[in-house]
Amino acid sequence: MPALDLTSSSVDLTRTICDIPSVSGDEKVLADLIFDAMTALDHLEVYRDGDTIVARTQLGRAQRVVIAGHIDTVPINANVPTRDAVIDGEAYIWGRGTVDMKAGVAVQLKLAAELVDPRVDITWMWYDHEEVDADLNGLTRLAATRPDLFAGDFAILGEPSGGQVEGGCNGNLRAIVRTHGVRSHSARSWIGENAIHTAAPILARLAEYRAREIDVDGLVYREGLNAVRITGGIAGNVIPDLCEVEVNYRFAPSLTVEQASDHVRDVFAGFDVEFVDRAAGARPGLDAPLAQEFVAAVGAEPRPKYGWTDVARFSAMGVPAVNYGPGDPHLAHHDEERVPVAQIEDVERGLRAWLST
Repeated sequence: MPALDLTSSSVDLTRTICDIPSVSGDEKVLADLIFDAMTALDHLEVYRDGDTIVARTQLGRAQRVVIAGHIDTVPINANVPTRDAVIDGEAYIWGRGTVDMKAGVAVQLKLAAELVDPRVDITWMWYDHEEVDADLNGLTRLAATRPDLFAGDFAILGEPSGGQVEGGCNGNLRAIVRTHGVRSHSARSWIGENAIHTAAPILARLAEYRAREIDVDGLVYREGLNAVRITGGIAGNVIPDLCEVEVNYRFAPSLTVEQASDHVRDVFAGFDVEFVDRAAGARPGLDAPLAQEFVAAVGAEPRPKYGWTDVARFSAMGVPAVNYGPGDPHLAHHDEERVPVAQIEDVERGLRAWLST
């Protein structure tokens, strides 16, 4: 494929990289292009781990900022190549990855090429496998092999935030809540015990549950506890002896993983509960001096991030982090995924002004 033209606008770069399919597990073509583009720049030191690319300045500045974005997308569904659209008088780029999160990556690539003398040292990270299991995530590998690359005073994830600053993120937990019964022939159901029927209180507790809103360092995070999958049954004429309800808990970053787990155990007291995935959230990180300067410079009103993002990785390593990128997070993974052209330009303008002053 032709080389990435980093002299083109961030809007054109968005179209270019969105038109290069990079569904999780298939990021190599795009990663190769990014690697080639970065190694051609004399002011950056470049490191590659699989399909994760790190490029950083080494100017001896007193502070360092890490700016990261993932290059993979969820599966394409007839929404590549991109196309331009006008909705209610506003220009958009429509297509897979425009929101989550190649528009943010395009801005980062443009700035990485052009900011040769920034006010802080910058570590740029573009990584693979964000949309799948955490153990495949490029940052998971990098944290294990090169934790030194995460060093910084502040981090920005280009996750879609509508061009606003979203601080921290909720934690994420998944649990299997099980009921057990006794198999029998359905014609003699009184001999058995139906595990699906005994799961009714699990669903009742979920239906009655009221999500909490918790203030964390000035931002109000809304929690959620929901059934996301239910399985049970062996055959059409057999009383089932097992039913499993998979529950997803999005919890405020003021809670530890263990505290969140205890809350789920309390809600489902009396049932067999197994945790299958747990990830801590991240506090807003807006009390750091660099974060305050950043928010003021881009003129944003900080909001909470309800979903889990990789800001939590940086927070766990002692680096305060926020989400800042173009695109409506409600449209992430949507078949009508589209990003306003003006937001791409605004995010580039905001980052450039802050990093250059």
